[in-house]
Amino acid sequence: MSYAIKPRTPEGERAIAIAEGLIERFRARADAADRANEICPDNYRDMQNEGIAAAFVPEALGGLGLRSMHDWTLLIASLAKGDGSAAIAISMHLSATRGLAALYRAATPGSPPRARARNILEAVARGETLICSTTTERGTDNLHPLTEARRDGDGWSLGGTKHFVTMSPLATHVATNVRMRDGDGDHIANVLLPMDTPGVSQGGDWDALGMRASGSQSVTFEACRVPLDALRVIGPWGRWSTPVLVGRTLANVPLVGAFLGIAETAMGIAVAGQEKTQARTGARTGAHHALAEMEIKLATAQSILARLGETLDAFMDTSDEGRAATYEQGHALMKDYQSAKWVVNRNAIDIVGQAMDLSGGGGFMARNPLSRLYRDVRAGPFMQPYSPVDARAYIGKVLVGELPEE
Repeated sequence: MSYAIKPRTPEGERAIAIAEGLIERFRARADAADRANEICPDNYRDMQNEGIAAAFVPEALGGLGLRSMHDWTLLIASLAKGDGSAAIAISMHLSATRGLAALYRAATPGSPPRARARNILEAVARGETLICSTTTERGTDNLHPLTEARRDGDGWSLGGTKHFVTMSPLATHVATNVRMRDGDGDHIANVLLPMDTPGVSQGGDWDALGMRASGSQSVTFEACRVPLDALRVIGPWGRWSTPVLVGRTLANVPLVGAFLGIAETAMGIAVAGQEKTQARTGARTGAHHALAEMEIKLATAQSILARLGETLDAFMDTSDEGRAATYEQGHALMKDYQSAKWVVNRNAIDIVGQAMDLSGGGGFMARNPLSRLYRDVRAGPFMQPYSPVDARAYIGKVLVGELPEE
């Protein structure tokens, strides 16, 4: 099979080794969770108990101290070999905790922001806090959130509905983007609030083709009161800005790793199946050709994702974790992410499809893990930003210096 991507940091090596130790447990639970269309709590207890959930928490606060984007992506790919639903769900939590760890490192010692970040990170390390995060709403995009925070006395009142709120049935907190208007303008802001905040309600409406155990239901905010300092302005509403470009890229790249992990699993199943078939009935040239095509596609997907991970690590090292980045650098990162997303998503779908072809009728049966992989892998392309319909126009514009504003 294709070369394995290797972790680049000791912290990543440790986290990925833990993830690889969870693959078989996740696989053993995946079919039942998929059939029940329910999130599997045991997977998340395992990830909390083994330290995966605290991967980005600094070691001094009880975590693994992970900082590498490359290794985060590989971590998610490893978990997805067991269950894609669990992999994408915990990646949302890791996105939020990575951001909190960055805030903790950047904040002045003894300041309220540092203390707040520390308290949450320590709670994550103790296994007391799981954070689901979402930006998705119907009829709009990431730059135009309709969920709004309105000033209400000495705080804010949140109203709106988010969709695809992955892992929300188990989460203790939810992080989301909102529209916030004040005397300085119309902004996109982030907010983190406890899931048991009055006015937060879970839709219980997740029923999808794939990723059925991800718990990606809707969550509604109705007159939810949050403190004045709970909101953090990210950029202008309705327009790309450097923080939004960087933030969206960093949060979403590891999700692509889940689809690489699914493709690697399907490839392994296909090779093992053909080895058995060949032992019984002899070699089939057509099967060899199909496996070769799958190998090429898998190596291509692995290569572009590994390259992007290295690029992101270098960017984080030289830009003060993104805080010193320029608008041009933000779009360059987003362009590279879109290219990798396009390649990995398309190749992963093709690999799983060819594995189904090689399996014959057996792969069509619900009890065969390929049938779940076939449905799960289809979730990759529609994840925003961008869909395949829009990605090529964006990449082309950035390449010729036409940096989109929205």
